[in-house]
Amino acid sequence: MSDLHTLSVATLAERLRSKQVSAVEVAIRFLARTGGNPHNAFLDIDSEVTLAQARASDAKLANGTAGPLEGVPVAHKDVFVTRDFATTAGSKILKDYRSPFDATVVQRLRAAGMVSLGKLNCDEFAMGSSNENSAYGAVTNPWDATRVPGGSSGGSAAAVAAGLTPAATGTDTGGSIRQPAAFCGITGIKPTYGRASRYGMIAYASSLDQAGPMARSAEDCALLLSAMCGPDLDRDATSLDVPVENFSAKLGNSLAGVRVGIPKEFFGDGLASDVRSAIDAALSQLQALGAQLVPISLPRTELSIPVYYIIAPAEASSNLSRFDGVKFGHRTQDHTDLVSMYKKTRAEGFGEEVKRRIMTGAYVLSHGYYDAYYLQAQKIRRMIADDFQRAFAECDVIAGPVAPTVAWTLGHNANDPLADYLADIFTLPASLAGLPGMSLPVGFGQAGMPVGMQLIGNYLQEAQLLNVAHQYQMNTDFHLQQPAGVSNS
Repeated sequence: MSDLHTLSVATLAERLRSKQVSAVEVAIRFLARTGGNPHNAFLDIDSEVTLAQARASDAKLANGTAGPLEGVPVAHKDVFVTRDFATTAGSKILKDYRSPFDATVVQRLRAAGMVSLGKLNCDEFAMGSSNENSAYGAVTNPWDATRVPGGSSGGSAAAVAAGLTPAATGTDTGGSIRQPAAFCGITGIKPTYGRASRYGMIAYASSLDQAGPMARSAEDCALLLSAMCGPDLDRDATSLDVPVENFSAKLGNSLAGVRVGIPKEFFGDGLASDVRSAIDAALSQLQALGAQLVPISLPRTELSIPVYYIIAPAEASSNLSRFDGVKFGHRTQDHTDLVSMYKKTRAEGFGEEVKRRIMTGAYVLSHGYYDAYYLQAQKIRRMIADDFQRAFAECDVIAGPVAPTVAWTLGHNANDPLADYLADIFTLPASLAGLPGMSLPVGFGQAGMPVGMQLIGNYLQEAQLLNVAHQYQMNTDFHLQQPAGVSNS
């Protein structure tokens, strides 16, 4: 029992199937670890709900009707609506909100047998790169509590790294799975846009938002992704009509002859030397496994920042208009008429970063600025996607850093939101193009903080990405390393 929190999803699933441990025993172990809410990772926990699901899983394991992940715990980023737990999206405006239904991703993971431990902290409405924008307090990094865990899926990354859950769901709009995975030394993947249903995922930027799994290894992420993905055409208009894929099936493939593209724009002056050293060593390891490194160019990489911070706020200004205090969520007590109720509710309910992005989005969509900003951004977005297609004519997978530096200290960018935006430079291009991307731990940099390597694939090539990561992880142990005290706590 004492080592359950150190086990992978794959190992836990096997122990549960072989009756070495029960789902209730596993659930009790993880619930005990969440006591006191280490790192402020969780926003809602209900042990009765978790144990009821675990008992149901034990019954299925006993009668032979178990799903592939039966009894394995998971926790959900608080932008996925859930019936059994509150859903706040990290915002005061949705404090104590309870959904009448589960998001498709939540529903599918439960159908696969996973037991929910609760809801995880995140930047408000998934807007942020440090998890300092949550209305319920910042999440801290398990490797160093004075540092950020990354964002917006910071609670998810911290919970996995700290052994509070073996796996978690995240969402990635501009890097919000990959960057916190890198900062916390775990593995996370954003699939091709449309692979996973957005139904029941509270929208930030609808043309960019995508769900994905976060766990210790590529093997674990493959298991979760297989359960999460698949068409949801009746409920999500952006869902791809692509059959469910077994992402674990190709994990044993050799890397011999795999062409790994190295974009020169990802290795410029802004990349910290400690991060570069870890990435260079990881690329050498891929070469040793048979991969061929190919120099490529993604010439519009720098333009991805202004393009993203025009398109995403524009969509957010529209999506967040529904939070007005009328039908659900926070409503101000101090209003004289309908208009004052709208204004004061939103002023009280939204945090500073959310207000900043709503106002930016409203501005770029306004008369006289739509053509100058929004339309131009969409044109460059298409050019960025075309750059990737030219690159994939020369390579199979693209590799590089996830972020220019390791995790920074809490409050470091408090008065400079632009610094947070600039930290997304390597993750934004793939998001704008709708491509799959992932992060895997490849070493440690300044102050012993984890470094993540990013892998980007062509559309629907998640299996290839996961195999490259898996082969790397079979020959290294960075994904097995945990913060001090986790393994024996």
